[in-house]
Amino acid sequence: MQSTAKKAALPVITLAALGVVFGDIGTSPLYALRQCFLTAHLAITEASVLGILSLIVWCMMLTISFKYVSVIMKADNNGEGGIMSLLALNLRTTRIADNKKIYLIALGFIGASLFFGDGIITPAISVMSAIEGLSIATPMFNQWLMPLAIGILTGLFLVQRHGTGTMGKFFGPITLAWFISIGLIGLHSIIQTPYVLSMLNPYWAISFVVQQPYVAFLTMGAVILTMTGGEALYADMGHFGRMPIKMAWFIIVLPCLLLNYAGQGALLLRDASALENPFYLLVPEWALYPMIGLATAAAVIASQAVITGVFSMANQAIQLRYLPRLSVQHTSDVEQGQIYLPFINWVLYISILLLILIFQNSANLASAYGVAVTMTMLCDTILIAVLAYGFWRWPKWKLALFVIPFLVIDLIFIASTSLKIVSGGWVPILIGAIAFTILMTWKDGREIVYNRLSKDSLSLDLFIKSVSMSSETIFVPGEAVFLTGNPEIVPHAMLHNIKHNRVLHERNILVTVITRDVPYVSDQERVRVEVLDDKFQRIFIYYGFKDQPNIPVALELAYAQLDIPYDMMHISFFISRDRLIHTVGDGMSPWREKLFISMQRNTSPVSDFYQIPPNRVVELGSQIEI
Repeated sequence: MQSTAKKAALPVITLAALGVVFGDIGTSPLYALRQCFLTAHLAITEASVLGILSLIVWCMMLTISFKYVSVIMKADNNGEGGIMSLLALNLRTTRIADNKKIYLIALGFIGASLFFGDGIITPAISVMSAIEGLSIATPMFNQWLMPLAIGILTGLFLVQRHGTGTMGKFFGPITLAWFISIGLIGLHSIIQTPYVLSMLNPYWAISFVVQQPYVAFLTMGAVILTMTGGEALYADMGHFGRMPIKMAWFIIVLPCLLLNYAGQGALLLRDASALENPFYLLVPEWALYPMIGLATAAAVIASQAVITGVFSMANQAIQLRYLPRLSVQHTSDVEQGQIYLPFINWVLYISILLLILIFQNSANLASAYGVAVTMTMLCDTILIAVLAYGFWRWPKWKLALFVIPFLVIDLIFIASTSLKIVSGGWVPILIGAIAFTILMTWKDGREIVYNRLSKDSLSLDLFIKSVSMSSETIFVPGEAVFLTGNPEIVPHAMLHNIKHNRVLHERNILVTVITRDVPYVSDQERVRVEVLDDKFQRIFIYYGFKDQPNIPVALELAYAQLDIPYDMMHISFFISRDRLIHTVGDGMSPWREKLFISMQRNTSPVSDFYQIPPNRVVELGSQIEI
């Protein structure tokens, strides 16, 4: 019965996946083929058209269909995908020495940072290229293209705080209508020039590369635009599962994309002047305005998918302690993954606004696009190779057969897109560099603070023995919960409480939150309780990197194990609020220490992050020199 229900639900899940996963790659036909010719200043000939189309076909087949769909999507972390999940899987392997795993962390950080860069460019180029169809309809719209794009994106970012649940119901059907439409207009053009289907023959790609190697090299920097969003297949696997994404790709997305690219190529073979905008010039005049509306809707959906992806990745990084705590708002009482991060939302919006004002049209934006995508794909290739070696235990010959060809392809893409750096490719690299610096600074800074606290702290076992043997210790009624990162030492908040108030509570509970390298932890595995003596208990609370921490709820589970009545009004939470002070000495460079201190001061309060009622919190401050 369960398998029958799953089969019945498969088409529905596939339709939902279509709306979320494929928006980015689905809007690439709006600008990608035209950019291939503009980048290399290519003349429209049979050899150039079929050569570029053949490159597009085989790059999509090898990179998306084989590398991502057939291989990388097998690397699921309890069903979850994405570069953070891939990193977490790699950190488990015993075939890589612990001191070498820092390189894997750095690689994962680079991939995640570049994803942020991609998340800023995708909405700008998708929406701009969609509404540029209005200039085909009438030149009077030319001066309104930028204001329209800014207006649409402003509206999109304004509604983020309300959640995407309502809009999400329409994403699948609209995206399905988009793919069917672009497939049909492509098919109509192919029927007029069926010879264009010879693009499926790899001879044309090989001939193009051999006869014009430098031109082909330049073109590869634009061919990558046909695959932007391909990594989303893996990143969004946790939402829908592997099979619905595979079905959507092979049954709907891939055929419709190839039909449209072939249709655009057929149009160029018939009329070289159509290079002005081959996508919209495919559309019959009567359908132009509906297609512009549908393209704009598809572009908004693509933008929404990227924004949601950035929110999700940032939240995972926060849970894994790779980013400072940020305000995370849950926009759905039903869907756990629907979240809104106000700070990230407005950083994205301002960055996208600046991009549109600087680059002004999709052709200029395309020069900035692709650099981050190629580097992210290289990070994925290296991480999946390490996973295949360390986790799947592939033999070396099999590993080499897979890795070497894709490393070569990725490096060619990177080398080609690097030529765009001066004309705009510096944008995602700069954004990625800033994000990478923040991630590494926070990680290193936390380690320094943790080591400093551990060195200057008192052993918990010794403290409990001295307290129990001392007749001077005063115990007052009630329960005190102390949050501590190191369960073996006395929390600073407890030391300050006994130093200034000269009392302890009758029951003192030390809580340590641990984030595991799995997406979710079940309620049965949520807590582990240790009774140290009649006045001290230690509780370990476990979360996955996609769980939303809620300490009061977890404490209720722990109290049930301790067989203690749970009453929030009798519990006081003691939290240490450390003030970091920069000093000259060992540690990070001075500017990184100051950056870390700034991030630490502006991080979201512990009580908000762990959903602790503010009226039950006591904060005790201390100074730490780093």
